[in-house]
Amino acid sequence: MTSAFSTVTPRPDEVAADRPGDDIVAVADVVMDRAFTIDASRASLWPWVIQLGKQRAGWYLPQSVERFVPRSRRAVRFLNPAWQGLVVGDVIPDYGGRHETFEVAVLSAPSTLVYTSVRGRMSVSWSINLTEGPPTAQPGSTRVHLRLRLGHVRRPWLAESGGGLIDLLTVAGLAAGLRERVVP
Repeated sequence: MTSAFSTVTPRPDEVAADRPGDDIVAVADVVMDRAFTIDASRASLWPWVIQLGKQRAGWYLPQSVERFVPRSRRAVRFLNPAWQGLVVGDVIPDYGGRHETFEVAVLSAPSTLVYTSVRGRMSVSWSINLTEGPPTAQPGSTRVHLRLRLGHVRRPWLAESGGGLIDLLTVAGLAAGLRERVVP
C-alpha cells in the first residue's frame, strides 16, 4: 500500500531534469520537487491547473479534507471560464501572505506554467509541468511535476525542513483533490 506522500515523490530522472523556469532562479538555495500521475489527458487536466490559486479556484483538496475547511474557503469543483484566460504577465494573489503575489512568467498550454515572485530579498519560481504519463501508468495518463526554487534564502535548513513538510502536505492534497475533480 502506498501512502499519499509517496505518491508525490518524483523519480530521480525527474529531479535531475532541467525544467522550464529553472533559469528564473538560476542559483537556488532550496529546490523542492514533487510529482504525481493522474489518469487523465493533459488537455483535460490543463484547465484545472491554470485556474488554481487564491481568489481563483483555490487549492484543490480532497473532500475528506475539505469538510474541515469553512465552505467559503473551499476550492471549486467546476471549471470557470473566467479563470481560463491566464496569460504571461498576469499577477495572481498567493497564499504566502496578504500582499504576496505570483506573476505568470511562462505559459505553454497544455504543458507548462511557471510563476515567479520576490518575497523580500528571496526570489521564487514555481514550475508546473504536465507530460505524458510513465509507461507503467494507464495509457493517456499525465505526469504532473512541480518544482519550487528559492534563491537568497536566509535559513535554507528551515525552508528545506519546515517548508518542505508544508510543500509535501499541500502537494499530496493537490494530487488527491485533482484526481477527484478530473478523473470520472
